[in-house]
Amino acid sequence: MVQEVINSSEHNFSWIDISEPEDTEMAGIAQKFHLHEELVKDCLQPDHLPKYESIENYAFIIFRIYTDREGLEADTVRELTHKIAIFYSKEFLITIHRKPVKLIDELKEHVKKNTCKSSYHLLNLLIKGCLHTFDAPSERLSKGLEYYEEQIFIRSRKVPLLKGMYYLKRKADVIRRMLILSYDIIDNIDAEKGDVNTRDTRDQYVKLHNIYDSLLENVNQLLNLYFSISSQRTSEVMRILTIFSVFFMPLTFIVGIYGMNFDFMPELRLKFGYPAVMVLMAVITFGIYIWFKRKGWL
Repeated sequence: MVQEVINSSEHNFSWIDISEPEDTEMAGIAQKFHLHEELVKDCLQPDHLPKYESIENYAFIIFRIYTDREGLEADTVRELTHKIAIFYSKEFLITIHRKPVKLIDELKEHVKKNTCKSSYHLLNLLIKGCLHTFDAPSERLSKGLEYYEEQIFIRSRKVPLLKGMYYLKRKADVIRRMLILSYDIIDNIDAEKGDVNTRDTRDQYVKLHNIYDSLLENVNQLLNLYFSISSQRTSEVMRILTIFSVFFMPLTFIVGIYGMNFDFMPELRLKFGYPAVMVLMAVITFGIYIWFKRKGWL
């Protein structure tokens, strides 16, 4: 569906928004604005990564925004983000997206109430809005990180921690990669010196980049801590089992000797043989206990 949000007759530029684009619509738009056919193909690919390309008198931008329908186990680029393709020049701004985007609807309402000075101003508002879609996910990921830290260090470990931390790491990593690939877009938008609006967009980008860098680093550290603590607890269990085995080894040895079926074993005929062996076992056990205590192993 093609919608002309801003008309060039009323302003010095036009904004055309295309939702759920069809081939015939895209062909008409490409012919009218002299868009390169390869760039038109790129804007229709659902899994295309962020890019900035300057062609003659216009620029082509692909920006990925965070989805508002995130799944619990979503961990791929297509599951976590949606693509917005943008053709930009001083005379026009064309936005193309496959699904309805809340950000675009909010921007339409904004331009109805506030006058956009130029297509460049509108482009900056759009990119800034795209960056803002990553704010809420960063807060959710931070809360998730705090939750898993609490589970590891304080709570019981009945929760499937490793699986949850894996998806936490994947989401932080995917968004961080999208931000890194979007650097050229931000850098070209903020090319003019002294523009406060574009500088604010760059600051927002830098802030988000630092947040997701920190999140990914913290998740990696938490995973290392998880494996270290798991290894430590396994070692503790093995230590306890080893201590028990040391207690029972001499007792098993004694029982094994007197369990042999030889005819000539003098101790088997002793009147106090049984209690003597029991006392010997108790003395050996107590001796091992004292030895472990002095060594600090208990």
